[in-house]
Amino acid sequence: MYSLKNDYSEGAHPQILEALLKTNLEQSEGYGEDKYCIEAKKLIKEKLQNDNVDIHFIPGGTQTNLTSIAAFLRPHEASIAANTGHIFVHETGAIESTGHKVISVNVEDGKLRKEHVLSVLKEHTDEHMVKPKLVYISNSTEIGTIYKKSELEELSQVCRENNLLLYMDGARLGSALCCKENDLDISDFTNLTDAFYIGGTKNGAFMGEALVICNDNLKDDFRYNIKQRGALLAKGRLLGIQFMELFRDNLFFEIGQHANDMADILRTGISELGYKYLVDSPSNQIFPILPNRVIKKLQEKYSFYIWASTDENNSSIRLVTSWATSKEAVLEFIEDLKI
Repeated sequence: MYSLKNDYSEGAHPQILEALLKTNLEQSEGYGEDKYCIEAKKLIKEKLQNDNVDIHFIPGGTQTNLTSIAAFLRPHEASIAANTGHIFVHETGAIESTGHKVISVNVEDGKLRKEHVLSVLKEHTDEHMVKPKLVYISNSTEIGTIYKKSELEELSQVCRENNLLLYMDGARLGSALCCKENDLDISDFTNLTDAFYIGGTKNGAFMGEALVICNDNLKDDFRYNIKQRGALLAKGRLLGIQFMELFRDNLFFEIGQHANDMADILRTGISELGYKYLVDSPSNQIFPILPNRVIKKLQEKYSFYIWASTDENNSSIRLVTSWATSKEAVLEFIEDLKI
């Protein structure tokens, strides 16, 4: 059974594994104050071309989202998210459990736009409702789409004009930045968002996300919030070493590119067989629509999610590629699709 179910089925990239093994018996400071975390932050800041940001390493995406959003908001304030947004759909109400409502907006392609934000502001007018304060987006989105620079600039502008915070979930940022259609640089996010995170878990690391806080007003005492939420890892070096390897050279982007290249092979092969897609996603997540009988046959050999039923005879499946997906495996999948 070969898994195309997600991009975290395997362990870690061999270069990361080698670095962890090499440093295993070294003693270091705890809680992210070790030399590896310090060096990793330095390398990331160089890539961001911005030294005026705070960087925190947090074990997972859900912990990063709930820790950040809960810290950034006052008790009566809420987040705005697409109806497909991770904080709305797939985090077991983590944000709501901290006392902050998530206001969802129906979107077709996973992306929030200016008009969506303005519509929420128009509906929430006084103290009898929660106050929208933070706009949550994902890049790439939960359905594989990506933000173009003009779209992010427009969102950033409407947030600043209305005193809103713009927060970006970058769990799959590596794939987003390596898409052929992408016109954003990783350095752009420090100017266009108040905070965002760089995903490691879904881009070749065992675990870990690098939260980047850009807005000076959000920086104070943030480590207190990480500790209170149970996300301040005692052996913080494990995160620092991984991000040091990801950003020492170009590994972070090489991993994202490989995942996209494998998805492109699948996308081209599936299209050539005449199949359509639920959504036009250029990243490492693709959503082909297949006959249910074909899906059942493929499930004998491959693991993947059935994403949505499109009619009584057809469904959309989600295929996800990663740093470890082999060209032989995706070519074999296409051959097996010719049934």
